[in-house]
Amino acid sequence: MPSPLPAPNERVDLDTRTLRALAHPVRVRLMSLLREHGPSNATRLADQLGLNTGASSYHLRQLAAAGLVEEDTERGNARERWWRSVHRATYFDPYELPESDRPASAVYLTAIAADYAERLQRAAHEFLTYPEAWQRSGDMSDFRLVLTPGEAAQLVAEVHAVIETYRRSDAVGADRPPDAQVVWAQVQVMPQLPPELRTAPIDPASPTDHEETEPS
Repeated sequence: MPSPLPAPNERVDLDTRTLRALAHPVRVRLMSLLREHGPSNATRLADQLGLNTGASSYHLRQLAAAGLVEEDTERGNARERWWRSVHRATYFDPYELPESDRPASAVYLTAIAADYAERLQRAAHEFLTYPEAWQRSGDMSDFRLVLTPGEAAQLVAEVHAVIETYRRSDAVGADRPPDAQVVWAQVQVMPQLPPELRTAPIDPASPTDHEETEPS
């Protein structure tokens, strides 16, 4: 969804082709792992996702065909291919895509939500094992607000602006304090509209890519 934008050469703006390639929960998780942990191979990624190597290889090839990942030739060899993400971030605005892509958009957004939920559940499970200073630094809150569309959009813009003031490279370097660690700031501002204000429901059938049979 729309977010503060990295430099154009660091992000991918989803179009019909790339959106349909990502309209599968496994591919969203693969992209997330490659961006978070760096290059990897199909075997290691399969172990992390509970898949077989054939399935992870298949999905990596689909991502590569869409230009979202590429082979890391510095690490790979003839027997073992390594992959890396081509972009650091994804930008998605459903209004820039044709209405025919609504099913793919729904699959993609649902996969993103599941990825966020899994990250939050993992952090909550591990939270009490952290040093006290890190336990006191976290937050998990929700707020029920009654807003207009304009106010909701302004809220998102203001939150993003605050987050940007804290952004620094996640690489160890001169601009990173010695006690700094990766902190995920997840922002979800989700309208809940009554049925009479919704458009026609999205066809529950998944896009063609999502229906492809994975290797067993």
